[in-house]
Amino acid sequence: MLGKTYDTQVCSIARALELVGERWSILIIRDALFARVTRFGDFQHNLGIATNVLAARLDAFVNSGVMVREGSADYVLTAKGQALATALIALTEWGDEWAAPGEPPILYRHASCGQPVAAKVVCDECGVIDPGEVKVKIGPGMPAEYVAARRGGQRATA
Repeated sequence: MLGKTYDTQVCSIARALELVGERWSILIIRDALFARVTRFGDFQHNLGIATNVLAARLDAFVNSGVMVREGSADYVLTAKGQALATALIALTEWGDEWAAPGEPPILYRHASCGQPVAAKVVCDECGVIDPGEVKVKIGPGMPAEYVAARRGGQRATA
C-alpha cells in the first residue's frame, strides 16, 4: 500500500506500516472504529477521498484481514482491525499534545461509565510507567542471521 516494502527492516512497526501506514488508511480505520462507518459511500463522503483510492485501500484491508466485506457495499472491521483502536487512541493523544493548535477536538470516553480513556505504557509488574523507561530486547521472532550480523560488529536496522 505504501508503494514500497520494508524488506530490510526486521521490525513489527515496519510490517504494520505496510498494512496501515498511509494517511488515508489510518483515517478509514478511524472512521470505521469510532464513527462506525461501514459503507463505501459514507467513507467517501466523510473523507473526501477519491473513489479509486478508497477502493484500493478497502480492498487491501479485506485482503490483509483487517476488514471483511458484507453485502455489496459494507466493510466491517475484523478483530485484527478493531485491535488498532489502542494505536489510534495513542496517535490521537500524541497529536493532541504535539500537533493540535488548541484543545483536543475529540475526547475518548468509556462507553459504560463515560470516563476518559487513554493509551498507556504498562508493565505487568509495576503498572503504568513512563515510556522513557522502556528498553528493547531481541525477541524470539528475530532472524538468526540478524543476530549474528549484530554480534559480528555490523550495524543492522531494527
